[in-house]
Amino acid sequence: MGILRGFRVVAVTLCGVGGVSGAMYGLLTGQGKRARTLIGRSTTDPHRADGLYPGGVGSVLKFAVLGDSLAAGLGAENAGLLPGVLLARGLVEETGRSVHLTTYARVGANTRTFISQVDQAVADRPDLALVIIGGNDVTGKMRVRTSAALLGIEVARLRAAGAAVVVATCPDLGTIRPIPQPLRWVVRQWGRMLAKAQRQVVLRAGGIPVPAADLISSEFHMRYSELFSPDRFHPNGAGYRHASDVLLAPLCRAVM
Repeated sequence: MGILRGFRVVAVTLCGVGGVSGAMYGLLTGQGKRARTLIGRSTTDPHRADGLYPGGVGSVLKFAVLGDSLAAGLGAENAGLLPGVLLARGLVEETGRSVHLTTYARVGANTRTFISQVDQAVADRPDLALVIIGGNDVTGKMRVRTSAALLGIEVARLRAAGAAVVVATCPDLGTIRPIPQPLRWVVRQWGRMLAKAQRQVVLRAGGIPVPAADLISSEFHMRYSELFSPDRFHPNGAGYRHASDVLLAPLCRAVM
């Protein structure tokens, strides 16, 4: 889980930008270490359930899912609760078309390593692509401007390959309770800055941004015990179902 390794980097960066005192700096870096210990590390890969989801008549809709552990579905109890599977089945129901799901997403991916996923997807020429990326950028060394610029380039590449592209912008990391305050507030603000920048570049590249922090995170705040997996960092199947319910509509609009 690469996102966990960078809490200290976020603290250092924001302390430098904001002129935070030495005492606060020490508090934030210490909290970063504590958060990593509390959350732990994943030792298993997400389930996989790529393939054809049959529907009615018409051409098969080639659906690609790209991004980080949230796109890959880390934390789902079984393959049927992966976000890609939930959305593929939803697309079958809503469009009446058969859907072929291909998941390129990888645990630990950030916007820089995401480029290799796009290389693969472009070669396969999907009709529709969902991108969930950014959390690992928040706790890594990437500047918001750099992260957003890279995302814009890759969305443009997917669009040039003929795909309609929907991007769930950076989630609200403030929902992750094992991250203590005030560090949780810090990563939440950083994530919101990134989400805003992502929205702008996605629109310019011809994609459809979905503000995940605004549309999805409130339920995670209110139903924390119900929607998070045992690692207390990634959603469980119910959490992915909630997120998929929000993402299905913009995906349908993109292809209908």
